[in-house]
Amino acid sequence: QVQLVESGGGLVQAGGSLRLSCAASGSIFRRNVMGWYRQALGKQRELVATISSGGTTNYADFVKGRFTISRDNAKNTVFLQMNSLKPEDTAVYYCAAFPAGVWGQGTQGTVSS
Repeated sequence: QVQLVESGGGLVQAGGSLRLSCAASGSIFRRNVMGWYRQALGKQRELVATISSGGTTNYADFVKGRFTISRDNAKNTVFLQMNSLKPEDTAVYYCAAFPAGVWGQGTQGTVSS
């Protein structure tokens, strides 16, 4: 059974950084686009960034220049480095694999002003 397990969330002050990790089980990691999404309280889930198996990245406009997505195929892990965090970045961050359609349980990231 394929699972995605996120870690690395927490509480940080505005301007600070968090590094999220997503560990995947199974060979599906190497055949899928991996993505990070987020959902703030009362809002819809939105795409943050994606990375293909070949390393091609895509970012939402609101995180360009601040967040970096990367993946370690040998360790079946995808990362999201979040710098210059703002209070509006507060959300539950989810890892996902597509086209498999597998989601992690989410990790809370909170940015205080």
